[in-house]
Amino acid sequence: MADSSKVLVFRQMDSKVEEGFWARYSSFKLNELGIDDSPLPITGFFKPCSRDGVPETLTLLTESLSSEPSEKYFSFEGGNRNRCPVPGTLYNSNTMESFRALDRGTLLKNEMGKIWNDIMSGKVEEEPNFLLRFLVISYADLKRWRFHYLFAFPAMDLKPPVELLSLHSASKYLNSEETESLSEALNKWRNSSLTSDVSFFLVCITSNSVVTIKLLKDWKDTQSENCKILYGFYDPSNLQTNPGWPLRNFLSFISLRWKVEKICFLCYRESHGLANMELSLVGEALISISQDWNFPQYVPKAVGWETNMRKLAFKHMSLVESMDPTRLAISAADLNLKLMRWRTLPSLDLNKLSDVKCLLLGAGTLGCQVARMLMAWGIRKMTLVDNGRVAMSNPLRQSLYTLDNCLNGGEMKSSAAVKSLKKIFPAVEAEGISMTIPMPGHPILPQETDHVLEECKQLQNLVSSHDVVFLLTDTRESRWLPTLLCANTNKIVITAALGFDSYLVMRHGAGPHCESVVNSEPNIGDDCKNLEANVEKLSITSGGKEPRLGCYFCNDVVAPIDSLSNRTLDQQCTVTRPGLAPIASSLAVELLVGVLHHPNGLNAPAEHLNSSMDCIDRPLGILPHQIRGSLPQFSQLTLAGKSSDSCTACSSTVVSEYRKRNMDFVLQAINHPTYLEDLTGLTELMEKANSCEVDWDEYNSTDDDI
Repeated sequence: MADSSKVLVFRQMDSKVEEGFWARYSSFKLNELGIDDSPLPITGFFKPCSRDGVPETLTLLTESLSSEPSEKYFSFEGGNRNRCPVPGTLYNSNTMESFRALDRGTLLKNEMGKIWNDIMSGKVEEEPNFLLRFLVISYADLKRWRFHYLFAFPAMDLKPPVELLSLHSASKYLNSEETESLSEALNKWRNSSLTSDVSFFLVCITSNSVVTIKLLKDWKDTQSENCKILYGFYDPSNLQTNPGWPLRNFLSFISLRWKVEKICFLCYRESHGLANMELSLVGEALISISQDWNFPQYVPKAVGWETNMRKLAFKHMSLVESMDPTRLAISAADLNLKLMRWRTLPSLDLNKLSDVKCLLLGAGTLGCQVARMLMAWGIRKMTLVDNGRVAMSNPLRQSLYTLDNCLNGGEMKSSAAVKSLKKIFPAVEAEGISMTIPMPGHPILPQETDHVLEECKQLQNLVSSHDVVFLLTDTRESRWLPTLLCANTNKIVITAALGFDSYLVMRHGAGPHCESVVNSEPNIGDDCKNLEANVEKLSITSGGKEPRLGCYFCNDVVAPIDSLSNRTLDQQCTVTRPGLAPIASSLAVELLVGVLHHPNGLNAPAEHLNSSMDCIDRPLGILPHQIRGSLPQFSQLTLAGKSSDSCTACSSTVVSEYRKRNMDFVLQAINHPTYLEDLTGLTELMEKANSCEVDWDEYNSTDDDI
């Protein structure tokens, strides 16, 4: 070690960031911070050098970021000798361009100002680790899970430079008694839960070689004692010729606060958890401060950006390689939804979407599209029901199937769809069930009764165990039983139906026994004057109090019948314009999201384009009852229809009869096509309508009558 005077050169502090830190920050950014780029308090950790040849770093861990980002600074319980906490600040930019354009000089000066104020106010004497304040600038590319960052450890630009008078191993600078006493005192200091993470301290050596270690705030007491003082700090440097970076601000503090110019310092290092006097250094330095430092408002120039080969040491970290593919898929899927909340939809309830369970009846053109749209909205719990196999004509229009699914007679659509969904998004909780939905107008043979009853009960259980039911089947009659079951249990029902170039998307109203809705039931009259009132029950208009919204069957004047028998090839297949299904499916899912976010949920009233609504509380827009679209005119209408007391699926009469007779009622409706019409009064209604017909041919009019 040299004794001749020379400039004291400090080894810069090295940084390290663990993956857990960026993972936690990503969660904060997506879930809480959004586009807010305000600086965040963080805490770094370091310890004295403990390995010869390897310096220690200031490290950011998962817990470096507080669970409450609004806190100005957060402290940790003392006692961890390997984690000396240091306060820092994170400045994250929302774009790479703004990251590159940051005024690094101003940021460094501001952090230096904090250290300066801590020194002048005496805060450092109470919390010495504030001398090591640091800052990090970053850009988090959450789409690629890549993080760009740069550390700075602000320190005063000492001019003139500190003069190094001597630097020796502690064991050579001190006599054997002092060395032994110092080692014992330091081990005791490091093993105490009260002081183990206090990285700046005073070493008092008496004339009889007794060493005591004291806190910085006890400095005045040491001046009345006849002892030699070493100003000690935990040194992360491993070099025998260069003390670590913390000494730089420590020397400035000693000179500025206590007016000491010739300073004897101790660079504490250890090995195997014990003080190592061979590695530890004792040096003497002469520091001269500028006269400007005496002015209260003065802040010295700062240095401290981390460098590598004299260039700024910008660092990069990617979490992609260390993340499970499924977790990556979940994070990527969540990203778009969370970004929506940043600016446009702050009220979007992602937990509500992720918790809802959807039952999709039909895994064809509509079912495939709806399933994908549900996943895009973060809805991942779904069951797909279908009894068909994948045909060669399906993959072009039904987006979950490929040619491989068509081979060897074709896979069952329900299972093939689920496999495809899991390939697209491994975290989806999807189940496929192959079953036939019993339908009115399709009588069953006596030997088939038990099997059909089992299917009815299975469907009943499926409806009960899900929150939402999508009716996406090809035929009208296949929607009857699910509609009845949902009306009985007050489930959210979304229907999508296609014509050749038109579509209907609608939400069903609550069941007739839901206490939250108002439903009046006028009686059928005895003459033609009452016919108008009865037809009004089937109208899509409503007046007075908000009525219960209708279902898919509420405007029918006949019960659902067999629409499959005696059909030509074009009638057997779903012949629609290819663009129709994606439009209707997307609208169906959007309608569901609107229902889930409406304060009244299932009982939400029908809204039109000019409906009065609070745009702040309802950022998703209006919530219509029915959406009818036409491709030839590229037009779309939002309509509303109230429930019918003569509805064959959701009326109080039908639901009550189902509750009374259960599966016996279902079997009678299936086997006897006119039973539902007789039960609901549709038969009587049509008879009265026919009796009011006028034979215009027998009416002799004259020009005067016109």
